[in-house]
Amino acid sequence: MSVTMTERTRSDCDVAVIGGGLVGSAIAWGLAQQGQTVAVLDEGDVAVRPSRGNFALVWVQGKGLGLPKYAGWTKMSSDTWTGFAERLQEQTGIDVCYRRPGGFLPLLSEEEMERRAGQLRRLHNQPNVVRYDYEMMDRAAVAKEMPFIGKDVVGASYCPLDGHCNSLKLLRALHTGMVRSGMSYRPHHRVERIEPRDGGFRMVTASGDEVRSGKVVIAAGHDARRLAPMVGLDAPVRPERGHIIVTEKTAPFLKFPVGFIRQTDEGGVMIGDSFEDAGLDTTVRNGVTSTIADRALRIFPLLGKLNVVRTWAALRVLTPDGFPIYEQSTTMPGAFVATCHSGVTLAANHALALAPHIAAGTLPDEFSAFSARRFHVPAVA
Repeated sequence: MSVTMTERTRSDCDVAVIGGGLVGSAIAWGLAQQGQTVAVLDEGDVAVRPSRGNFALVWVQGKGLGLPKYAGWTKMSSDTWTGFAERLQEQTGIDVCYRRPGGFLPLLSEEEMERRAGQLRRLHNQPNVVRYDYEMMDRAAVAKEMPFIGKDVVGASYCPLDGHCNSLKLLRALHTGMVRSGMSYRPHHRVERIEPRDGGFRMVTASGDEVRSGKVVIAAGHDARRLAPMVGLDAPVRPERGHIIVTEKTAPFLKFPVGFIRQTDEGGVMIGDSFEDAGLDTTVRNGVTSTIADRALRIFPLLGKLNVVRTWAALRVLTPDGFPIYEQSTTMPGAFVATCHSGVTLAANHALALAPHIAAGTLPDEFSAFSARRFHVPAVA
């Protein structure tokens, strides 16, 4: 006998969050703190999973060139990350190992030094930008903080606001917190359709299950491109492949996150510095990992003594200009989209700043800079 839709699983909630990665989980966790009932609809481990392949930086320096509002948004998240991590640990007992010692971006030539200094100068000279401290340091100054640098390092940019965490523990803490807050987490619930229904929304999953909610948040990473138009929104995201190398554990030597090199709380060293337009292909390419390793060895020659234990390729979720999209539908109020490639850095904001507005049912004007409408502004002769 066939099973009708009304006989399948239903769930009524205040908000349905589509996507259980770092962006969706942080928003869902934040919504629960606002007293909202939440269902998180997640595709499961068959998904691309950028949240499990990221570099775990909480990074400020260099963010916002071309969109001044983003510089302030990033700094705000960095400034609230300590309290965010403490709240997660109090609730779940999970230490996400957040540290904020400041971060360096080592540079291997005078040309790189000039280019980096110019980028940061232009960023801070933008109108209405939120400025923050940074410093261009010569080799001697860098060597005082990181005595293991190689002979090719001529200097670095430094920002005291930069930090890092254990992003897998962050994802685990968010999911644990979601469960303890009474939220419903539903893996294997790929959403096929979103429909307005009875003043709210109806989501139909690939298995035919139906979920109803008053509001819906599309935080589905790469799949936001497909889902957003169903509620009158636009999410023109694309994948960008990045490679990561992980070494065996070693004695602590690197206090600071270094742009694309960092020593984890467990002792291994993560290395990653590649950007490829490869579609949804996550194949590891040896030529790319060799190039990454070569630059890392020029910065820290002692890495050459460590064994590589793992490599992988993950896919960033990028908009055309690289900045986030946060928007509410004008044709279907109560539908929101949230997408970015800095799910770790912005996790505190997503939980503590964005989620309360979604709970209230509206995004204030300050979010207009992050609207996808910026991609459709007519050219001016």
